[in-house]
Amino acid sequence: MIPSDNLNSMTRREILQKVGGGFGMLSLAGMLSAADAAPSSALTQTPHFAPKAKRVIFLFMSGGPSQVDTFDPKPLLKKFAGQRPKEADIRTASKTMGLLPSPVKFIKSGKSGIPVSEHLVKTAEHVDDMAIIRSMHTDFPNHAPALCMMNLGTLTPTRPSLGSWLTYGLGSENQNLPGFIALCPGKPVVGPKLWGSAFLPGKHQATHINNKDLTPEKMIPFLKNDVLSSDEQKRQLDLVQAINKQHLQPRAGDNELETRIKSMEMAYRMQFAATDAFDISKEPEKLQEAYGKSEFSKACLLARRLSERGVRFVQVYYGNRQPWDTHSNHDKSNERLCKDIDQPIAQLMTDLKQRGLLDETLIVWGGEFGRTPTAQGGINGRDHNPYGFCMWLAGGGIKGGTIHGASDDFGFRAMQDKVHVHDLHATILHLMGIDHEKLTYHYSGRNFRLTDVAGEVVQNIIA
Repeated sequence: MIPSDNLNSMTRREILQKVGGGFGMLSLAGMLSAADAAPSSALTQTPHFAPKAKRVIFLFMSGGPSQVDTFDPKPLLKKFAGQRPKEADIRTASKTMGLLPSPVKFIKSGKSGIPVSEHLVKTAEHVDDMAIIRSMHTDFPNHAPALCMMNLGTLTPTRPSLGSWLTYGLGSENQNLPGFIALCPGKPVVGPKLWGSAFLPGKHQATHINNKDLTPEKMIPFLKNDVLSSDEQKRQLDLVQAINKQHLQPRAGDNELETRIKSMEMAYRMQFAATDAFDISKEPEKLQEAYGKSEFSKACLLARRLSERGVRFVQVYYGNRQPWDTHSNHDKSNERLCKDIDQPIAQLMTDLKQRGLLDETLIVWGGEFGRTPTAQGGINGRDHNPYGFCMWLAGGGIKGGTIHGASDDFGFRAMQDKVHVHDLHATILHLMGIDHEKLTYHYSGRNFRLTDVAGEVVQNIIA
């Protein structure tokens, strides 16, 4: 305990520093910097209607995977190789050349017969549980704004993330773990704002876990306090909380202080729950081998452990920065990347299904945009393509074995049943039981929502 005669001479920050030995994993500095915002009457901890899914795992391929080399075969690329049709006149990050054929063979898979890349043969075994959207499009051909749009619903890093909106609307199923966890072995281009809460209360931002090393003590540093016992920590926490709550009484609505109180409580509870949840070594060796030994493989296994323990939104970023940004050596890089994700994604879906969790867990796969069907220079590269690309969803509430939409004959633009990122977000919220037009937060004089003033639910992919 801190002696009472010392309280007057100590600042609140000094008190927090003395009791914070086990709390480092919650990134308190980031939480305490959240902007003040007025309470919103739209806050809800119950769905607007019966949900089809309880939680989300978003497998995010940073950099932008190529649609014509994964889930959208375009045989005319080979027939007109090297030519530059009028469709190629689109705005890209760099100058592109003629049509670049894909060397990938596509295999008709599942009962639905959907063609999938030969480099994704294990994932293709689950195609009858997947809805593949071939008509995605977004607003800008550069990484930073496209990453913001896919994660935040806007082109600039000033809004709450998808996961933050979900935890704001639905809360968490497990009070001992964060409702939103971002697994990223490093940081993507925009950085932590991609999983931030912006003007929403700070408790809704993600807890970022660097899964470069999945040793629990390294993923979550300072998880244990080596000086104080659990009972001593609890007494100190009670003291700090009593001081904070007394300070809060005349300051109702102080977002920073409320966030501080909630984060300290969560940090204390996580000392016990996180030790178990983040330790994949507790899984049978045979199951660990089934996922694979790669960095992404282990992240998928960890995502399953977190999801089954009630974490509302788990976002798994593939690699540091933007591995799928294949401006050169595309064919070999695409093959390597696809083979690296194939086994763990397939096993994640198998594992969830065997545990009876796939029907209530929504899996989303994709990146911030796609790649051009044209070559970039003479270096076997594909440039950014925001005008037409693929994503897929599986599990909770999804009509499996479905293809939605289509791009043009070469894969430049979405042409049929187009799906904007706002539509994707509206659909994800809908599957979670949320009306995207009703989930709002009043800030800076107006109501904000994830889908801004747009978004329509893609009914065709919903079971």
